[in-house]
Amino acid sequence: MKNIITLLSLFLISTTVFAQNQQFLKVPKFNKEDLKKEKSEIDPKAPAELLYRAIHYRIDNRTGNLIKEYTYRVKIYKKDKSEDWHNLEVSLYDNNSGDREVLVNMKALVYNLEGDNVVETKVDKSSKFKSKENKYVTVSKYAFPNIKNGSVIEYHYEVSSPFTYEIPLIYIELDIPSVYTEYVFDTPVQMSYSVDFTGSLIPKYKIMKEDIIYGSQHKTYRFGYDNLKGFKTEKYVKNNDNYRTKIRAELHSTYFGDNLKMYTSTWEDIRKKLWDHDDFGSLYKKDRLVKELLPAGIADEKDDLSKANKILDYVKTNFTWNYNNGIYAENGIKDLIKNKTGNDADLNLMLAAMFRSAGITAYPILISTVRNGNLNLAFPNLGNFNYVVVGTEINNRFYLFDATSKQSQANLLPSRVWNNNGLLVKDDKAEVITMFNAKMSYGKYLTKAKINDDGTVSGTYEDKDAGLFALNAKESYDENPDKYKKQYKESYAIDFSDINSSVTNNGDFESKMKFSSNSLIDNVGKKKIFNPLLFLHQSANDFNDTEERKYMINFVSPYTRTKKVEIEIPEGYTVADLPKSKKITTDDKEISYSYVVENKDNKITVTSEVKIASADYPKEYYPAFKQIWKVISDSESQVMSLIKK
Repeated sequence: MKNIITLLSLFLISTTVFAQNQQFLKVPKFNKEDLKKEKSEIDPKAPAELLYRAIHYRIDNRTGNLIKEYTYRVKIYKKDKSEDWHNLEVSLYDNNSGDREVLVNMKALVYNLEGDNVVETKVDKSSKFKSKENKYVTVSKYAFPNIKNGSVIEYHYEVSSPFTYEIPLIYIELDIPSVYTEYVFDTPVQMSYSVDFTGSLIPKYKIMKEDIIYGSQHKTYRFGYDNLKGFKTEKYVKNNDNYRTKIRAELHSTYFGDNLKMYTSTWEDIRKKLWDHDDFGSLYKKDRLVKELLPAGIADEKDDLSKANKILDYVKTNFTWNYNNGIYAENGIKDLIKNKTGNDADLNLMLAAMFRSAGITAYPILISTVRNGNLNLAFPNLGNFNYVVVGTEINNRFYLFDATSKQSQANLLPSRVWNNNGLLVKDDKAEVITMFNAKMSYGKYLTKAKINDDGTVSGTYEDKDAGLFALNAKESYDENPDKYKKQYKESYAIDFSDINSSVTNNGDFESKMKFSSNSLIDNVGKKKIFNPLLFLHQSANDFNDTEERKYMINFVSPYTRTKKVEIEIPEGYTVADLPKSKKITTDDKEISYSYVVENKDNKITVTSEVKIASADYPKEYYPAFKQIWKVISDSESQVMSLIKK
């Protein structure tokens, strides 16, 4: 909290000087010249540009609702590369208990220049497409008509929401440049909010003060930004959004009359709030509902880790995640037992209750998933979190569990979970803990090939994954088996057949298949020229950025990937030349690569292996990765030849 106060104090310094000539919430008149613009002055290569963007949140004195207003004016330069801006999506939340958000106003236009005339096309609101995102969220999508190169899109919509505890997060930096962006939040002084401001951009215009607005005393937060470049993403980053400048707020306290009500402001406050909550603490503390679920024999298991694994297996086998995230259970244990499905909190709070009923020390851990963004340790608030896992203390060691994935094990959790930190909610205190994935993952890819007389190549291919790789593969397969199998042909441009995927006895996930291709061999005179890794070679360097690296390098899991290809030399041919073997390792042994080619017993064997010892690396490692990936691409681009005797 100290860091937040310091940051906001800096914003308060000379506020009047920085904002005295700036008029917030004043939409500039439409300018015909915007239609004539051929490129952005901020980034000439940008496919689109925000000419004006205003986000305005305010607490309505009369109704007590949160009013959310959004105003955008977008210039389209390249229609084919700006598809994300060709539709407007409005999400409305309904808690299914009588409280729901309502779209109270919406206006959208598309401007085009025909000759020297401005032509307006209104968005037909009756043609909207509505979909149910989940049991709480409905999304309405409006398609902008008549989009062309040079079009200007303009829209304004307003949502009335009874949910005033958490003010939605807004990213200041988007993927396209912005001529002007502003954020405004107005709240009556009786409602005090903590404002979370993170990122590297400092607003050019800023106001933070109390003033008479809407006929009464309000606290206003106003930030304006000129000429923002589009946000540049980087490869091997868990979530690039973590590095965008963003603003969000959460209710800290209310003071009406003589009644002061405090909301969460420390990690311990969060624990207390959750402790007796019907959809959280009350579920995992009371084990009477789950005692009878324990299969016979588990309670008598002497080794607690073995007992915990068997309980996890039972929950994974008998209950299914519905793909909804949340820190509160959607259904509760009774309904979960009956219907066998629930969100992450349903499954994992029940798992914690079963652990505790079996005598295992277990606590829930609140996390923010990778997609949800990093946990801001300087800003304790419930809005940070959207997922629950389970922590246990067994034999003086700490283990993590998550029952949402059928492939999960102790300390083997889905990729979405590994997001640096979590809040361990113990019975008597709350602790922020570090969560990092130290468990090695393995990918083994084996090809056995034969060069046929007609110049085609055929054989078998096996893809075996272990650790987090296996978990990810199994989840992808369960979601859509046909799509999973189709990826092989799409990735390698090879004809695969008889694809069979399954979980092995030791929990690995493997796929076996046959293949054939007529494009892997070049026949030049008496020579057959080909890459000995066939379709498995990597020719591109994934670490090829010319600009300085800005963000950490994330792999989610340490890993070893091994590619092995065995090729039978066809009768009547001999090896003319072989690629050169290569090995490279960093001084600290964190990154290594080997490429070995052998000619033995009328068979060419190529083995390529890369090892990454840690899940995450500071940006200073980028040159080392760049060097080794250059060796990988160079080594695996080598070809060999066979010559007819």
